[in-house]
Amino acid sequence: MLRANGTVLPGWRGGVGQDVPGAPRPPGPPGPPDRKDTMRLVIAEDSAILRDGLVALVTRRGHEVAAAVADGDELVAQVARLAAQDALPDVAVVDIRMPPTFTDEGLRAALALRAAHPDLGVLLFSQYVETRFASELLTGGARGVGYLLKDRVADVGEFVDALTRIAAGQTVLDPEVVSQLMGASRSDDGLARLTPRETEVLELMAQGRSNSAIAEALFLSYGAVEKNVTSIFGKLGLPQDAGDHRRVLAVLRYLKV
Repeated sequence: MLRANGTVLPGWRGGVGQDVPGAPRPPGPPGPPDRKDTMRLVIAEDSAILRDGLVALVTRRGHEVAAAVADGDELVAQVARLAAQDALPDVAVVDIRMPPTFTDEGLRAALALRAAHPDLGVLLFSQYVETRFASELLTGGARGVGYLLKDRVADVGEFVDALTRIAAGQTVLDPEVVSQLMGASRSDDGLARLTPRETEVLELMAQGRSNSAIAEALFLSYGAVEKNVTSIFGKLGLPQDAGDHRRVLAVLRYLKV
């Protein structure tokens, strides 16, 4: 499982959850909607060993890797080729630092892909927390976006689950990425009015937990979590008829992107 500060995060299920406050609680733990049984992926990773390992990992789980490349330019070219064949991938797994300069080639490729193919999910998979890069990608639209740290993904099932959630349009962020994005001041955007409990709930929402998982993590009832989420939406000025999903908007406000 993903770890924060060296501790295991029980019940972590990446993605901005889809529970709706006030709706009847479904039996059993909720999962992301409309998951596809098989995903089509593209992978951009300059390390041949890690690239081949990722290909083997996801294909053993029954998914298709349409292209595995070593740099951002080739990634963009391969996705364009697949899109022209009406075979747009579900998710692109992209390292941030790739040739030739090993700075932000992966991020620039990811931004270009999102601009050209808004329905393409993108997972930044890096060794480093780069808050500027995360902010840039999230600012372009948070649905179907993820950022995970390589050395903190210790469970194959959790990694594949994160991919399926991104493919379903959810947002998956490593808790460490969330914590480093939280540094900006929140005094003028409604966040300062949140209670400590509401702040805890919103932080877990930003990590991608559903209401059920939040209730488990904070030892609260499901109804208590719903009340906190509803209060968060109200304090942040997110109306019921907001064009975008209020949960995503609340997380973006929290992360200041």
